[in-house]
Amino acid sequence: MTDHVDAPAPALRRRSRERHSRVPRWARVVLPAILILAWFVGASIGGPYFGKVGEVSSNDQTTYLPASADATRVQEALGGFSDTHAIPAVVVFEGADELTDADTAVLQEALEDLPQIEGVLDELSPLLPSDDARAAEVFVPIDRDADTGDAVAAVSATLRESAPSGVTVFVTGPAGFTADLLEAFSGIDGLLLLVALVAVFVILIVVYRSLLLPVAVLATSLFALTVALLTVWWLAKAGMLLLSGQTQGILFILVIGAATDYSLLYVARYREELRVQRDTWVASMRALRASFEPILASGGTVIAGLVCLLFSDLKSNSTLGPVASIGIVFAMLAALTLLPAILFAFGRAAFWPKRPRHEPDVVAAEGGTVRTGLWWRAGQMIGRRPRAIWIVTTLVLLGGCVGIAQLHAQGVPQSDLVLGSSQARDGQRVLGEHFPGGSGSPVYVLAPQGELQSAADVLLGAPGVDGVAVLSGDAPGGSAAITTDGITAVGQPGAPSPEPTVVDGAVMLQATLADAADSDAAQQTVRDLRVAFASDGTDAAVGGVTATAIDTNDASIHDRSLIIPVVLAVILVILMLLLRSIVAPVVLVLTTVLSFGAALGVSALVFNNVFHFPGADPAVPLFGFVFLVALGIDYNIFLATRVREEARRHGTRDGILRGLAVTGGVITSAGLVLAATFAALSVIPILFLVQIAFIVAFGVLLDTFLVRALLVPALLHDIGRPVWWPSKLGR
Repeated sequence: MTDHVDAPAPALRRRSRERHSRVPRWARVVLPAILILAWFVGASIGGPYFGKVGEVSSNDQTTYLPASADATRVQEALGGFSDTHAIPAVVVFEGADELTDADTAVLQEALEDLPQIEGVLDELSPLLPSDDARAAEVFVPIDRDADTGDAVAAVSATLRESAPSGVTVFVTGPAGFTADLLEAFSGIDGLLLLVALVAVFVILIVVYRSLLLPVAVLATSLFALTVALLTVWWLAKAGMLLLSGQTQGILFILVIGAATDYSLLYVARYREELRVQRDTWVASMRALRASFEPILASGGTVIAGLVCLLFSDLKSNSTLGPVASIGIVFAMLAALTLLPAILFAFGRAAFWPKRPRHEPDVVAAEGGTVRTGLWWRAGQMIGRRPRAIWIVTTLVLLGGCVGIAQLHAQGVPQSDLVLGSSQARDGQRVLGEHFPGGSGSPVYVLAPQGELQSAADVLLGAPGVDGVAVLSGDAPGGSAAITTDGITAVGQPGAPSPEPTVVDGAVMLQATLADAADSDAAQQTVRDLRVAFASDGTDAAVGGVTATAIDTNDASIHDRSLIIPVVLAVILVILMLLLRSIVAPVVLVLTTVLSFGAALGVSALVFNNVFHFPGADPAVPLFGFVFLVALGIDYNIFLATRVREEARRHGTRDGILRGLAVTGGVITSAGLVLAATFAALSVIPILFLVQIAFIVAFGVLLDTFLVRALLVPALLHDIGRPVWWPSKLGR
């Protein structure tokens, strides 16, 4: 006995058609023209802002730490102990043999010219030779308000031109790594956008076999991105949002991918209606009405998942939520306003050379579903063996989940953030061979004035600390060495001991670590110092590059553990409200989580055994989860809303097969587009973005061709009518 439900009466369709056809002809011309003009004006204003993002963005990690973090407290206090508003660049000279006095003289002369470079301050440290005499280092302050990348490049070029034969020059330290990051992110405005748009355009050409339609869809995506960027830029300018290169790249990809996906859904509905309706206005209105709910539900679900990032302690995570949500809002608006206006303006010609024919009799004979093609055959296969199909696909996905145990997401050294060649990374290696590894990136300790010596004793007793100093305006270079006997005037026998700088009753010590600042050994030293200060009763806060990395990773791990369950709960509630069911949303969420687990497990195996990555940032699983689950639910919504619509007319099991046949092509095209756009992130040589690109691209393809094509339809078909419980369809 079938669970058939009668189809809507033809009279209802006629009344709907008559209502839409009453719109005056002038309105049919004016309304689309106004929409197109409004979007064109917005895009014209926002276009120039692609080149201005650097004015309102920052890649400084301390900017994104929680206010309560030790590293944040120290960074905020540090400015009061020194008038120098600078980022230190560590310049390392390495000779093939021992550096001679003549070599040192040439280098010293070259260093004297550096303050003439824009962005370089005149407070260079003395040239310090290594114990083995094969290297020398100097600290070059770079103005924080200057273009760090240009300043570092100019310093490097100047010194390499002047260096004696056989002497190699490296620029490393905080300024060197910042310059590497800026260079890596420099391709966001041009290369990333170009690759993403070309990839989407090629896929659309293949899907539609048309020239005008892909241009219309691509214009919709690009206009949505431009207006979204304009909005985000001014909010960041007003200090309401934090923007980084990482967030910018994700915004670009997310808007292009989402806007294109929503456009594909509308185009599919519009093409269906053109086969039934001769009047393109009526076809447009009916397609818009049919597309509105799934697009709004899909975008709303993505936004809900992204907004959950606001619970994050780490501002680089929490700020992505509103930034990306703004992008999704404009992606939905463009797909529901600009694209319908463009397609109505061109009419059936938009599909040239494969214009959809007006053939209502053929559509009626088909029952609204084309009974040919790959997805119809896939549906028939599922209808014959649903249980076997969902069991096999589940086992395959569970096999992929096994690789999760191989994912090392506890953080990576700063020197490994940029893929490919890196002068700063090479310089840090050379620095570690001839000097204490932490040179140029000291640990800063903020302590009460009365606890100066006790704090110094803890530092001096730590095995991983090579030297300790206290910031002092009386000492040459702004700091004075400190030992168990107190502060000493280095290189000035008999001179009075410099007085430490005191700000609000506190002093600032700095410790040079024996290991590279971004190494595991350095992080362990800082953790041990914090424990030692707590045990000793010293009220000291530890900051600096190493402490910032520790606090960032710890906050990221906390966010991951908190936000993932929250996102799942929010999406589950939204699906229950949308589908008016409990069983179906639970099934859809569980399959999406299973798909994410398989994608993450396979990605871990690829990262370790194919790409040989050094590990992953703790935020990688979090971002991968948010994007894959939120965007994967998109396809669940596309499928489930159509299945529900078909189930009302033809019954649950037949409705599932019909829904798959109708949406299979749209979901496949959308999945390919989204995978291609996220894969484009890999052109930016940043480890985090490359890993996110692979996880999301692979996960979307897995979701498209395995989960949404086989697992979900087979599972829903096997459950049958109870899948809609407790709604009327379930009864």
